[in-house]
Amino acid sequence: MLKTRGAMPLILKRQYVRTKPYPEKKVKAIEEACELLRKYKYVFVIDIHKVSNRVLKEYRLKLRRVDSVMKHFKNTLFKIAIQRTFGKLTDEVANVLQGENIFIFTNMNPVEFIFWIEDNAVRREARPGDIAPFEIVIPAGDTGLSPGPILSKFGKLRVPTRVQGGKIWVVKDTVVAKPGDVISPELAEILQKLKIRPIFEALKIKAIIVEGTRVITKDELLKIFEEFKSTIPEAAKHAMNLAINASLFIPETMPILIQRAVIEAQNLAANANILTPETAKIILMKAIAYANALAALVAQKAPELGLQAQVVTAAPAPTAAEAKPAAEAKPAEEKKEEEEKKEGPSEEDIAAGLAGLFG
Repeated sequence: MLKTRGAMPLILKRQYVRTKPYPEKKVKAIEEACELLRKYKYVFVIDIHKVSNRVLKEYRLKLRRVDSVMKHFKNTLFKIAIQRTFGKLTDEVANVLQGENIFIFTNMNPVEFIFWIEDNAVRREARPGDIAPFEIVIPAGDTGLSPGPILSKFGKLRVPTRVQGGKIWVVKDTVVAKPGDVISPELAEILQKLKIRPIFEALKIKAIIVEGTRVITKDELLKIFEEFKSTIPEAAKHAMNLAINASLFIPETMPILIQRAVIEAQNLAANANILTPETAKIILMKAIAYANALAALVAQKAPELGLQAQVVTAAPAPTAAEAKPAAEAKPAEEKKEEEEKKEGPSEEDIAAGLAGLFG
């Protein structure tokens, strides 16, 4: 249609408007897609270019175990279903719906589902140009193949063979490809005839449509996941510190809280001069320290008494190693008596000494 404005003609773009109703088959496909979009939160758009039907079939069977559905819809029909379900079709969603696609509907966490797809890769025959994922070995034994032109291909691959009973036998296990090697046409044919399937093929995820409006790619999602995963150890450390400081009794904090409670109880008992097997050494060491300090003061005031005492600096909790020198600072006669008796002071003597020391 042409219109003129002055001397310049204006060309108006004609917009297609469908006048005929959609065929019943397409109507049912759109309704099914709308139902799936309402039931599932995530839609994985899978590129099926050069993907075999066998791979799709195996994935379709496995998807049932994780309450997910694989369906094929034409891109145009799926766009209509999205628009009807969510009231709009965003540009980024429309851009994804190009090429050869199949759709997986799921409510599983998208990152978990990506790993699930990779873990459930389907084993298939090697094709020329494939990359060997691991070391490929042709095992020794009967191949079940009859002699013929294929023998030359075994020879080209340097696989030692012999003819026995009208069949080709491989003399010994032979490595025909290492990880990263490109599969040649000859090797692909041999592996196919021997029914060796060395290639694992996973579905190629083009993008994930979230609730029909947002699009995120596999690489973007995994990047976010890795960034989030890196914060987990630090978050766990802070959570542990918070739980300990709040005395929250959970399996992770119990050993630390019990250990801290034991130390605090021992310190409290020692400061309160409560004599127990755990505090006896600390109290005795403290008593020795106080006695030495007192003897030093008396020696300064009354040198004529001839007192000799070791001056011990104040310490909050003397250890057994610190107490040893003070315990050894005894007259030689007392040491001799202890060696002869080979016995320590009785509990009554300790109690009487402590009572006299602390009043």
